[in-house]
Amino acid sequence: MLQRYRMRHPGSSLARLWFFDLCRETVLWYFRIFHRLKRVDVMNIPREGPVLLIANHQSFYDPPAIGGGIRHRHSDFLARDSLFKFKPFGWLISKLNASPIRQGAGDAGAMKATIEKMHNGRMMLVFPEGSRTPDGEIQRFQRGAAVLLKRAHCQVIPVGIAGAYEAWPRSRKLPIPFRDKIVVCYGEPISSDQLMKDGADAALEYLRTRVEELYQHAESMR
Repeated sequence: MLQRYRMRHPGSSLARLWFFDLCRETVLWYFRIFHRLKRVDVMNIPREGPVLLIANHQSFYDPPAIGGGIRHRHSDFLARDSLFKFKPFGWLISKLNASPIRQGAGDAGAMKATIEKMHNGRMMLVFPEGSRTPDGEIQRFQRGAAVLLKRAHCQVIPVGIAGAYEAWPRSRKLPIPFRDKIVVCYGEPISSDQLMKDGADAALEYLRTRVEELYQHAESMR
């Protein structure tokens, strides 16, 4: 039983696993109270093995709402390096499996570390748009995600989130409680090798289409 629990985040200590679970449950209660969070098809996420979550990026709420909504796995994610400058906050998100990445330029070190984590059986949350949407619409997917698809050899889960932009748009420093319901829809898994069969551009286009469909489905449930 303990071994199965450790599989939620391979390589982490029990203390770190418990801390993550405590923070996740706190965050889930927050989202339920202030934003009526609804999760759809969360059990599409495999319990073990490397997984890549590909999601649209609406606001700062996205990582905790998407990753925290998965109780049977712990997710890693990339966060822009400036978020780590305030030491207490940097410590907290590091303990919650965030890794820094330089925004606006290729970060080979961050990509290499991400691929290594996935080879060790972890789940990674990635936002191929690169930054939060300025208007609520899904932006063009950047090619950095194709590197992960090519080298990680994992199960890929498209994810659509709706309501997070309205609750905490890019133009505001703080979220707006009780303003909007947030819905997260998790798609069915597909292997990265299958996705890359027709090349990187086709893979990214397919994933963007699936994320758009899931986003529209999430919107319809709000």
